[in-house]
Amino acid sequence: MPEEDIPILPPLRVSANGRYLESPAGSPFFWLGDTAWELFHRLDREQGRRYLRNRAAKGFSVIQAVCLAELDGVETPNAEGELPFEDQDPARPRDAYFALVDQAIDESARLGMYVGLLPTWGRYWAAGGPYDRPIFTPELARTYGRYLGLRYGQRPVIWILGGDRHIASEQERAVLLGMAAGLREGDGGRNVLTFHPRGPGRSSEAWPDAALLDFNLCQTSHAARQHDPGLSVSAEYTLEPPRPVIDGEPRYEGIPVGFYNAGSTPHDRFDDRDVRTAAYAALLAGACGHTYGHNSVWQMWEPGRTPIIHANTPWIEALDHPGAFQMGWLARLWRSRPWHCLQPAPDLVLNAPREGPGAIRAAFSADPALAFVYTPDGLAFSLNLRRFRAPRLRASWFDPRYGVLYPFHTMPNFAHQTFAPPGVGRPQDWLVVLEDAEGGAPLELFSTHCRRQNDRPVERPPDG
Repeated sequence: MPEEDIPILPPLRVSANGRYLESPAGSPFFWLGDTAWELFHRLDREQGRRYLRNRAAKGFSVIQAVCLAELDGVETPNAEGELPFEDQDPARPRDAYFALVDQAIDESARLGMYVGLLPTWGRYWAAGGPYDRPIFTPELARTYGRYLGLRYGQRPVIWILGGDRHIASEQERAVLLGMAAGLREGDGGRNVLTFHPRGPGRSSEAWPDAALLDFNLCQTSHAARQHDPGLSVSAEYTLEPPRPVIDGEPRYEGIPVGFYNAGSTPHDRFDDRDVRTAAYAALLAGACGHTYGHNSVWQMWEPGRTPIIHANTPWIEALDHPGAFQMGWLARLWRSRPWHCLQPAPDLVLNAPREGPGAIRAAFSADPALAFVYTPDGLAFSLNLRRFRAPRLRASWFDPRYGVLYPFHTMPNFAHQTFAPPGVGRPQDWLVVLEDAEGGAPLELFSTHCRRQNDRPVERPPDG
């Protein structure tokens, strides 16, 4: 693609209050990520375009991908037959390999998406696991980081160190510090940087002084459904000084539940409802966006390849599994309101569970003029409407399964009101939007017509 045809996406920065990412002009950036770890390694140019166009059409804004991929990314050539280094030497990168990375990043930019760029998966700097094969010294890491910083520093990238490993020694920490220094030398400090820990984990635990990171990243991972996926984000949100936080690897659609536990079975897999509850829990706990993942997509699995963690759907089909559509509808709702003004508000919710996987979470704007309240199991809850500034409130149910907003009531802002969702029990999760009846976002941002997903009609909830 000619360079003049590539849109210039501005580098992101941290907002003044430390709660979200924004453009240099101050426009809040809502992170909707997808884990495409093997994008640069297993897809050719046309396959990469197909993947990226699919994600852009669904509303994704960040593609998380790895230069030195997990699945033998140093030893096995990419889809065009190229290896990243001469003789596996990080000081001798091969431009022919990184040309495919160039193409994917530029195509992402053309589609309006940033790339969350991991220089390497953790197996190439860590030494604690059976699949680890470290190739970096601190000096080599700095050299390699500088190469990437010079090559991609003026492109729309977000640096993500780590790659699913804990830091187990001072030598490993020195390697990562060297890589970060090289990236900064190459890009002049232009792009924000974070760390992807092993799950379940938090970047702030890996780097407790926080000096290296611009924002924090969790991996809540792929454990049991009984886990509360908002806990890690809540913990990060309370830290000082405040930093934006993202759940950068939650439970994937299609991955076996607790795949690493003895006795786990590939027949019990996380589904779209599990994906949704993780996303809404994280956002209402204070995240400034969310990352989605699919077990077949991250590894770009297709028949003929060895499936990792029981992948069973060709990646090209898995792109359109329900959860990916539903993440786009979530992002559409958040972007339609001043989401960056929302703050976690557990005390807003009354007569409802506040802990565990069924916790009903709320976020409230500082105005206070807007509230989102999510019930993962369709349980009723009460709110003290006196907390709102507007004299009259408009209430709408948002159906996370189909992305439809149903206005159902306007009411004065007094007394306690109980809200009973249109359905109860799995998978009847619902979110109520409460806003100023006169000054809220226009409803025409959402269609109230029947929408279809995989040819399944939407059932309208009853009025009231």
